[in-house]
Amino acid sequence: MTLASSRYLLLMVACAWSLGGIAQEPPPPAETPAGGPPPRGTEFGFAVFEKNCTACHGNPAVERAPSPAQLRQFTAERILDALTTGPMRAVGDTLTDVERRQVAVSLSGKALGAAASASASDLPNRCAANADMPVPSARSDWNGWGADLGNTRFQSQEAAGLDATSVVKLKLKWVFGLPNATSSYSQPTIVAGRLFVGSDTGYVYSLDAKTGCVYWSYLSQAGVRNAMTLGPIHGHGAVKYAVYYGDLKANTYALDAQTGKLLWAQKVEQNYTDRVTASPAYFRGRLYVPVSSWEEFAASSPSYQCCTSVGAVVALNADTGKQIWKTYVIPQRPKPIRKNSAGVQQWAPAGGSVWNTPTIDPKRNALYIGTGDATTYPAAVTSDAVLAMNLDTGRVLWSYQVHKNDSFVGGCRGASLPDNCPKVGGPDWDIPASVIMRRVADQDYLVVGTKPGDILALNPDKKGELFWRKNVRGGEIAGDNFKNQVPGVSPPRVSGVMWGFSADPTTAYIGLSGEGGLAAMRIVDGQREWLSALDVPKDMPVSNGSATSVIPGVTFLGGSDGVIKAVATQDGSVLWRFNTHLEFDSVDKVPTRGGSISTAGPVVAEGMVYIGSGYAVLGGSPGNAVLAFGID
Repeated sequence: MTLASSRYLLLMVACAWSLGGIAQEPPPPAETPAGGPPPRGTEFGFAVFEKNCTACHGNPAVERAPSPAQLRQFTAERILDALTTGPMRAVGDTLTDVERRQVAVSLSGKALGAAASASASDLPNRCAANADMPVPSARSDWNGWGADLGNTRFQSQEAAGLDATSVVKLKLKWVFGLPNATSSYSQPTIVAGRLFVGSDTGYVYSLDAKTGCVYWSYLSQAGVRNAMTLGPIHGHGAVKYAVYYGDLKANTYALDAQTGKLLWAQKVEQNYTDRVTASPAYFRGRLYVPVSSWEEFAASSPSYQCCTSVGAVVALNADTGKQIWKTYVIPQRPKPIRKNSAGVQQWAPAGGSVWNTPTIDPKRNALYIGTGDATTYPAAVTSDAVLAMNLDTGRVLWSYQVHKNDSFVGGCRGASLPDNCPKVGGPDWDIPASVIMRRVADQDYLVVGTKPGDILALNPDKKGELFWRKNVRGGEIAGDNFKNQVPGVSPPRVSGVMWGFSADPTTAYIGLSGEGGLAAMRIVDGQREWLSALDVPKDMPVSNGSATSVIPGVTFLGGSDGVIKAVATQDGSVLWRFNTHLEFDSVDKVPTRGGSISTAGPVVAEGMVYIGSGYAVLGGSPGNAVLAFGID
């Protein structure tokens, strides 16, 4: 008997005798089990779960095993206890300590330690008073992911309160430690002098933007990765403004921006793998919520029913949370297509996660999104694509596929491929970042960034007709060129857009993953104006895949090394830098450390710069710091 078959048999035996017990609440552990580094992120834990646990959980033949959706309701501590000392120890003993912790974090959607109180009421830096919030101002706030409807991530000099001369004077003003958190991956939102931020524990906090004192907190049902979006709300008494956001269990919330009181909550999708990774967009009383999924990360396991999750945009009434419309990226619903060699049902078509915040176009009554790869073969024509949808109905107006044939499932590498893998594997390129809409010389452009570094501009007046397409590093355009893609072999290292980029009135500023660096490209024709290595030695590459932000004369970005930099837009020279990968004395007196800056970007408002530091996913360094810089 092989090691793999022995492990599978052990798993089935454990299911047969013990899984009925896990549905009952086990005794709480005396303390959170320790040992080993913190989980690197939920993607890794889901991979472990799909590989080792779906033979029982989600298998109709094992009736006593709680479904994955049921397990998602358990706390991380409860799951970890079951795997270490409880009824699932027989399975847990086949895993490493780190793997057990990753599974617990993944299924619960919250960090270990989240069950402990991290409420604002328990923190020592409570604000002395909670005066009525001023009226939000689009001229001085940074609201949501992209700071405006076009997701440009641009602040005027008036709103920024900074320029190329003053940024060199930036100093650290305060640091807030997200209590019990291991990943600071929620981008701060600055509105009416307040900072709103989420955490991987599920807590959302409201702070004073100048001092870091805390007004309130709210505990969500799962971790909160996206930036908060504030907007007017009606029908809730004296409440004027709500904080809107989503969590890693596909719930969307509206909180009273003044007090943090829950106004409504709505689950936008039922597939247990679904999540709201990116920020919802608010416009004229509606909330447009993007839906993504972790299903692709390890659906190669023969025990897994691959694949049923499809990316979507859901429009909600911002006052009530009631669904107005939902549009799936792939219009055909997944259907059973075959059974694999283990007799497990397989489904198609699926995939197309929406990892980015919708871009709103009032002139054309449309929104634009980028979509991810397909998880089934053949890849849908709306995967790795830009889609335009009608704001009122969700009807797809047009689509432009950037990369064809990108069917990707994690774990489909190596000499012997599981038969869950797509017949033809793609490189997992995606359109990960929000589309940027910019008007230059009386023409609107939709600027699109891709993982392999292709940058495109589309014409919204002509159903996404291509203006230009160029590779940011000046090399060969990736297009659908998978010629280096050999079945079972990882694709070549690429260096392009991951989580976001920015644009001033004429130029896009693109931080590069992989080899790192920063590029400036003209919006009208794609001409590269400069490519800066950001003073990083060639033998010590730093990924700059997090989102950039820009003010007149300066663009800001972070790196996987935890360093935030201010860079001159004229030539790419570094004007200012600060290493956040340190331990800090936080205003709330909790253990606080910065780490990798790999997703959300810097936020600039009223003379200050804010950044979350510590992204413990895909090999990043964990951290729980929210930092504020100023020049006063």
